[in-house]
Amino acid sequence: MTPVIAQTREELAAVRADAQGTVALVPTMGALHEGHRSLIRRARQLADTVVVSVFVNPLQFGAGEDLDRYPRTFAADVEACAAEGVDVVFAPTVQVMYPDEPQVTVKAGPMGERVEGLTRPGHFDGMLTVVLKLFHLVGPDVAVFGQKDAQQLAMIRRMAADLNVPVAIEAGPTVREFDGLALSSRNRYLGPAERATAVALSQALQAGADAVAGGPEAVLAAAGAVLGKAAAADPPLEPDYLVLVDPATFADVGAGHTGPAVLAVAGRVGATHLIDNVPLSLA
Repeated sequence: MTPVIAQTREELAAVRADAQGTVALVPTMGALHEGHRSLIRRARQLADTVVVSVFVNPLQFGAGEDLDRYPRTFAADVEACAAEGVDVVFAPTVQVMYPDEPQVTVKAGPMGERVEGLTRPGHFDGMLTVVLKLFHLVGPDVAVFGQKDAQQLAMIRRMAADLNVPVAIEAGPTVREFDGLALSSRNRYLGPAERATAVALSQALQAGADAVAGGPEAVLAAAGAVLGKAAAADPPLEPDYLVLVDPATFADVGAGHTGPAVLAVAGRVGATHLIDNVPLSLA
């Protein structure tokens, strides 16, 4: 089945008016991989009509980030959507999404200044702004996001709750490659040697998970030991952060914490910024 492609607000509104039953939205920046496809399949389970948005959002890229080189593979993305039975692909231009310089945007608040927000100031403001715009334009009943971007997922849930957005937020599990590396559109930037180093991110998370019985300090120590070795590799992994946080607020958990937590890590290999995380339960 070939999806309908809508590129303007008017085209989207016309398609949306014809949509039958419930509608699920899977927001993406394109360069679709198996992780995205798993979210589309989850959306298909949840709704009668599935809309996938493909839009590289400039508001969530900071100075010196990879906006210009971010992979754009629209023809392949449409083929992937067709294979997964997507009904509508919404692929607006920047001019369609932002016909004027935005004056009113979503403020991420304190959570947006933690963890990933410390290394990418303003990133979450831009992300939440475009997600809210997509919610208004598409009008979905449910939206599906990946657990790999755990802080993003937590913030979207908080935005929906705080602003009374009538969209159910669903999460899909992280999809990994054969060696454990979390699937990401940025993985294609990695050369063979860089990829070998980047696997340390998922290995650090596994080491932390294996040490969960020892409590928060043991989890962080075990994960940190793996990252320390990767920092001395050739090419090196340059860690941005390694944190154990509350999954709802992304604030650091204390030494005596019990219950759910997220072990999150990020780093750079060459010019490529990668993130990963694993949910834990501490007794």
